[in-house]
Amino acid sequence: MLSPADCYIHGCFFRFFKLLMHNPEYHNFHNTNNLIFTIHMSYYLNTTDEYYLHDKDSLNWELTVCNALQPEKSPCRKVLQNDNHFGCQLFYFLNDFIPFSDLQNILEVGGGFGYLMRDFLTLAPHLRATMLDISPYLLAKQKNCLTAHNVAFLERDIMCMKISELQHYDLAILNENLGDFPTLVTQSPQGQSANFPTNRYLDKLTYFRQTYHLTLPPEENINIGALEVLDNLCLAGIPYIYLSEHSCEATLPPSLKPYIHFAATVTPERISLKNHDEYTIKFSHLEKLAQAHNYQVIRGQFIDFLPLNCSDRVRTALRLSTPFSDEQEIIQQFVYDLYKYEYLVLIKGGE
Repeated sequence: MLSPADCYIHGCFFRFFKLLMHNPEYHNFHNTNNLIFTIHMSYYLNTTDEYYLHDKDSLNWELTVCNALQPEKSPCRKVLQNDNHFGCQLFYFLNDFIPFSDLQNILEVGGGFGYLMRDFLTLAPHLRATMLDISPYLLAKQKNCLTAHNVAFLERDIMCMKISELQHYDLAILNENLGDFPTLVTQSPQGQSANFPTNRYLDKLTYFRQTYHLTLPPEENINIGALEVLDNLCLAGIPYIYLSEHSCEATLPPSLKPYIHFAATVTPERISLKNHDEYTIKFSHLEKLAQAHNYQVIRGQFIDFLPLNCSDRVRTALRLSTPFSDEQEIIQQFVYDLYKYEYLVLIKGGE
């Protein structure tokens, strides 16, 4: 039951809303700018900062594609045409678009355990790398992994970096982590307290709509953090940018549709993980933003540079509705990820 004070507050609110709805100035503003008041009532803010800042087991519970290909005897390596680390295979793929011999300073944001960068520096030892991470736990793991290489380590949030601080990098890498950035979501997950967006994120939503003409319907989840990070990297004029994450727009070839089940959706999907949620990425928004900054965009799926060896082992695992072994279950999930993950390679001023 509402107290007299609550009734007074609610009464004031609804009288204010009624007056607002009858004001023609409101309707004009709402139609052109998607009134901030309405946005605030529609969105919750999903963040992962607390998890990565304070959970000492962060990433141990997430089997990324990069980590899955790290062990020499990983069953995931057996299903690929090339038996090698993720970082090596990505490097050889990117080398077709990026002249690594001409680069000097590279930045990796959220570098996990450091495996990708170790492969890059092994293949291109002249590079000077900076590892930027919000997690002290993961940054310590990266330091341990990269002791033999020329690397600087920064315990900072990429979203707090000034554009001027980003300008001296030749390449920025954000691998399998765009879903960690703040997301405006239309429904607060059950059992979790609502985290309302600050005016800063609501202002950013208006900024992206007006500046880049992005279609951001109020019924969709919005990758507001990923958009902001990419915008800053592009404003800094970094010549080459590589991004990847689970995509809400990924598709399957017809030959695999009977065995792998996912469909492209219109809105980023929630991924429930240990002590936090992440959201898949709407890559068409990132693509449009990068093109507005005069970047050539190369877009694809992990399967492009991690091609499958369609052996009997793989075909058998994919055909099973219920896997008989741990290895078959791992293969099913790994092949799923090869198609679910999308990447962007961005080249400044490229044609």
